[in-house]
Amino acid sequence: MPEPAKNQMLVLFRLDEQHYALHLPVVERVVRAVEVTPLPKAPEIVLGVINAHGQVIQVMDVRKRFRLPEREMELDDHIMIARTPKRLLALPVDSVEGVVAYPEEQMVASEKIVPGMEYVEGVLKLPDGLILIHDLEKFLSLKEEKALDSAMGESVR
Repeated sequence: MPEPAKNQMLVLFRLDEQHYALHLPVVERVVRAVEVTPLPKAPEIVLGVINAHGQVIQVMDVRKRFRLPEREMELDDHIMIARTPKRLLALPVDSVEGVVAYPEEQMVASEKIVPGMEYVEGVLKLPDGLILIHDLEKFLSLKEEKALDSAMGESVR
């Protein structure tokens, strides 16, 4: 008897008209948009930091990473708090659409579509469009990680 298909759980979010997703286990929570404090000497991909429940969290510019037009954060935007193996990150998004389960075989690995798409793990084909599944572990380059660590160290002093 064949094994039942293993379902992956994804948190869907939107930037402009495109849908993206993160694996549910890396998402800690979603909060309403708050003011971001700029962080001097941080990499270009870092918008600044926020205070979420007494914890200082770096805010990443997801739009810049995906080469989308810049726009100011609006009151009805959301911030996804997600964990990489090295740190907690805040990702401003236009909206969070919810959680979806999908069979692993529905995802197409990014290498099969466009080799070298370093921030996208794969693409999920749904009846209403494509969802780019984001690989949060690869969001920051090694150089950006080091610069961010340095900027965070200086801001604490």
